[in-house]
Amino acid sequence: MHLDHTHHHASASVSADARRADGRRRAVRIGVGGPVGSGKTATVAALCRVLRDELSLAVVTNDIYTREDAEFLLREAVLPPERIAAVETGACPHTAIRDDISANLEAVEDLEDQVGPLDLILVESGGDNLTATFSRGLVDAQIFVIDVAGGDDIPRKGGPGVTTADLLVVNKTDLAPHVGSDLGRMAADAKAQRSELPVVFQSLRSAVGVADVAAWVRERVVAWNG
Repeated sequence: MHLDHTHHHASASVSADARRADGRRRAVRIGVGGPVGSGKTATVAALCRVLRDELSLAVVTNDIYTREDAEFLLREAVLPPERIAAVETGACPHTAIRDDISANLEAVEDLEDQVGPLDLILVESGGDNLTATFSRGLVDAQIFVIDVAGGDDIPRKGGPGVTTADLLVVNKTDLAPHVGSDLGRMAADAKAQRSELPVVFQSLRSAVGVADVAAWVRERVVAWNG
């Protein structure tokens, strides 16, 4: 089941480091965060499949001690191996995306140097809780992914990820009848928490799949290059 609750939202202002040292505009960086098991990696994989023929893109994944998410993307062959980089954070995932972003910055810059020019870099956080947000020194916009199996009270409980992310994705809507989640309630609670910030309800098992999120990403790329 797919419910479209998307609202258009102006892109974040261009950051001070929008251009590389050689004067070229760098790729727009979009962070993808959310709790463990919410479907972040599956969403990133689906975005790569949809966008890879129209945009030059790459991915940076974050795991604490492994390269598991990067290895999943490699097995799925969503992008050539040289366009997928893995960061082992060695600490809480939010540290590497919000507090000490140096390893992720190095990874995105290396990708642009090695396979650029790029239009888009997706930076996937390791699984974290509802407080996880990205530093604006690392990404230009952020997507936060939750899933209905985590409970339909998550939007009501809020947290920085739910309330402030540029796009909230409520994933795995096909599971709602099986886990007792009320999608209408989740939509109303998300609206109350986020006002006009956009929300997408998504099932990657449906025919629509990641299409709404991909459309939002395209808008960010166009706005970045405009």
